[in-house]
Amino acid sequence: MTSEDEREEARPSSRKAKATPQRASATEAMRGAAQQLAELLGRAPESVSALKPTDDGWEAEVEVVELERVPDTSSVMASYKVALDPAGQLVAYERTRRYTRAQTDRNKSR
Repeated sequence: MTSEDEREEARPSSRKAKATPQRASATEAMRGAAQQLAELLGRAPESVSALKPTDDGWEAEVEVVELERVPDTSSVMASYKVALDPAGQLVAYERTRRYTRAQTDRNKSR
């Protein structure tokens, strides 16, 4: 084998397909959305109210107490839309709604 052949073997092949990261399970994505958002906001999430797979990874809705009040039913809550990559790493988030804890969604079909 010539030294040129050895150099060619030592170089990573540009033709090799890049390894696709393994997709996080729904449980891992849900846990990751809550934990990573908590790190960014400095507040512990109350719950993950929605989780769905997307072409780019996962999308979750996370409920967070933004302002604690007494009584508890008057605390201000926020709903955050969280985007995760396939491995479950947070790539974006956005607050989509603020409401009091006692507020319920009304059926719009009435």
